[in-house]
Amino acid sequence: MSTDKQKLTGIYGGTFNPIHNGHVQLGRALVEAGLVEELWFLVSPQNPFKVNQELLPDEERLRLARLAVRGDRRLRVSDFEFRLPRPSYMVHTLEAMRRHYPRREFVLVIGADNWERFPQWYRSEEILRHHRLIIYPRPGYRLEGLPPNATVAQTPLLDISSTEIRKQISTNPDYKGEGLPPAVWNEIKKNHEQKD
Repeated sequence: MSTDKQKLTGIYGGTFNPIHNGHVQLGRALVEAGLVEELWFLVSPQNPFKVNQELLPDEERLRLARLAVRGDRRLRVSDFEFRLPRPSYMVHTLEAMRRHYPRREFVLVIGADNWERFPQWYRSEEILRHHRLIIYPRPGYRLEGLPPNATVAQTPLLDISSTEIRKQISTNPDYKGEGLPPAVWNEIKKNHEQKD
C-alpha cells in the first residue's frame, strides 16, 4: 500500500464546528477499510466557502477534536492550517504539508457535496495532479465524472450536521449531546456552565 518511505495519510479538512460522531466514524471506517494508514482531521481556521460562518474559537475546536479521537492512535488532529495565511486554500495547505512531511503520502478525503463543487476550488487541477482523492457519500449527492485517482469510500451515509448540533445546543434545553462523542459533549456542557 505504501512505500518504505511514505506513510499513507488521509487528510480530512474542515472547521469541525464542532466535531461529531459522523466525522469520527468516517475516519475509523477509512482506516479499517485499508484506504489509509492514518487519518488526520485538519482543523481549518476558515473555510473559503463559508466566510460568514460563526465559528467556535480556534483553540476550542482543536481541543474538542482532540478529545473526540483520544485513545485511537490511527486518528490525529492537525492544526497545520493555523500557521498558514488565511484563508488557506487546500492546494496551498497540501503543498506546504508535502514539504513539511516528506515521509508521508497525503490523500485528500472529501464528501460528495464537496466533489460536486470541486471544480470551483482554487487550483483544483493541481490538487488532482499531486494527490489521490477518497470521496465519501453524502445524502442527496451523486458521484459523477470521477478522475482515475479517486476512490469512492463504501461508508455508511451518516446524516449528522454540525449546524444542527449547534442549533440544538443553543435552543433546546433538553438536548443531551446526541451525535457527539461523550467527551466532546461533556466539555461543551462544562464550557456553557462556566459562561452562565
